[in-house]
Amino acid sequence: MARWEGDAAGRLREAAMRLYGERGYEQTTVADIAGEAGLTARTFFRHFADKREVLFAGSEILLTRMVEALDAVPVPDGPMRAVAASLDAAAVMLGRDRAFSRRRQALIDANAELQERELIKMAKIAAALRDGLLRRGVPAADASLAAEAGIAVFRVAWEQWMAGSDDVDLPAVMSAARARLAAMTAA
Repeated sequence: MARWEGDAAGRLREAAMRLYGERGYEQTTVADIAGEAGLTARTFFRHFADKREVLFAGSEILLTRMVEALDAVPVPDGPMRAVAASLDAAAVMLGRDRAFSRRRQALIDANAELQERELIKMAKIAAALRDGLLRRGVPAADASLAAEAGIAVFRVAWEQWMAGSDDVDLPAVMSAARARLAAMTAA
């Protein structure tokens, strides 16, 4: 099995997605996932803390890229432009594989424990954006409002992209959602 170790995480992720779809999240064990991937449970735990994390692997990378994009915006451009840059970075990263994203989202939508984990991930992103804005000198109330508005735009755009046609990409949907929010708040 050692020759497969380089792609063990990917194999485990695909096995989990397949089994969660066939059996359901609750009915699938770590041993099932590892066996389906041709690996051991020990190998599973080298890559993931638990069976939920198979669906959330990469969250830290997403968070890092979003904060880096926010930090790269010049301070005079203001908090909402910084949040917009962060959302653009997320859209580019997450918008690569709609079929995978739809499968993953369907699994999350079907399970309360996974929905809770998704909410925790989004709260962590909001907190990181707020903290990034605070480092830029944005007042605390404004930093919180801008970060939470960004998360609302993210969620709405994500849902629309998931339900939309395959010819529209996530960055375009994210940009349109931001434009709609700006138009609504200008009125």
